Amino acid sequence: MKVSGSSSILTRIVKMTFHVEKIETFRKIFMERKNNIRHCDGCVYLELFQDTERPEIFITYSKWISEAHLEAYRTSSLFQETWALTKVLFSEKPEAWSVNSLISLA
Repeated sequence: MKVSGSSSILTRIVKMTFHVEKIETFRKIFMERKNNIRHCDGCVYLELFQDTERPEIFITYSKWISEAHLEAYRTSSLFQETWALTKVLFSEKPEAWSVNSLISLA
């Protein structure tokens, strides 16, 4: 069990809802760029989820060494180019959270 304050890893969760006909376009973009995103300085984990009941909803779940590393990624050309390709596919405004883990049971 992990208790508050035992780790400084930052978790970033982003919920994206796409037009149904744009799902495959997004999947292709993600597949092409996932390794580059995961290997950005400070990124220690990257996962993509797809909702089981609403397949147009995707969630990215990434872990960063620090908020500064996440911000460096968000200002990088990789992010800017990826976001430009992705945001035109949205059917709803994306939602994002940066969170710290308080308790983790494995």
